[in-house]
Amino acid sequence: MKKIFSLLFILILFAGFFTGCKKDKGEPPVLPPQESMTIDFSNFISTKKSEIIIPGQKGTANSNWEFAAVTAGTWNLIINTTLAVPVAAFKTAVNQVPVYISTKNWQWSYTVTLPGGTYKARLTGLIGASNVQWKMYITGQSTDVFAEFLWFEGTSKLDGTSGQWIIYQSAASPVAFLQIDWTKPGTTIGTVEYTFVKAGDSFNTSFIQYGLNSNVLNAYYTIHYYNGVKFSDVNIEWSTTTHNGHVKSLDYLGDSNWYCWDANKVNTVCQ
Repeated sequence: MKKIFSLLFILILFAGFFTGCKKDKGEPPVLPPQESMTIDFSNFISTKKSEIIIPGQKGTANSNWEFAAVTAGTWNLIINTTLAVPVAAFKTAVNQVPVYISTKNWQWSYTVTLPGGTYKARLTGLIGASNVQWKMYITGQSTDVFAEFLWFEGTSKLDGTSGQWIIYQSAASPVAFLQIDWTKPGTTIGTVEYTFVKAGDSFNTSFIQYGLNSNVLNAYYTIHYYNGVKFSDVNIEWSTTTHNGHVKSLDYLGDSNWYCWDANKVNTVCQ
């Protein structure tokens, strides 16, 4: 009887031990929202070249919108080049199941196939006292071949309300390229700000902030960038439902007035 009791006692201890280990793992961290890495440029897709179009020029009935679109397009180009692979890799992580790899540290491993090639992605999330530390390692496996490197890293608050990303330029030039600061105070993204941080580049410290609010023109860009001669500021506001909006820039437009366009992108008198 004593032997049976001892055996049962040992089994109970082992069961408690393994149950305790399982509980110690806890839950994996919640991924930051996909929108934390991208700015919505869908209202400003222009077929014009990247030269600045000044509102009021003869023969340009939609010059107010075009000026806003070309200015925003400088930043949209970054999305379609440097950020294409890391953004796609991050968006794919949401459909993957993470694996517990060490104390409060989880890992998502998967493959991403893009027009430019196939990439292996390895995302880690280390849970801290008040935030989660993220690291995304990417390996080029087909057309664009390169060894694994840290393409971006960042932190997010445990409650998912804000965070920051640091994007490195490429495997060939793994230098800090872009800083992304984001907030999500509610169910939708509040702000996303890109700051160009590549050292030694004349564009360094240029930024664009995108945000949503409850105004009639409920979306905006605040832009500060090096235009090849000096740093200039441009403010753009528009409606995400009717698509009308306005733009202002003292440097380019010569005054602090708003220049408006209607739902068809045609210049209109500001009310």
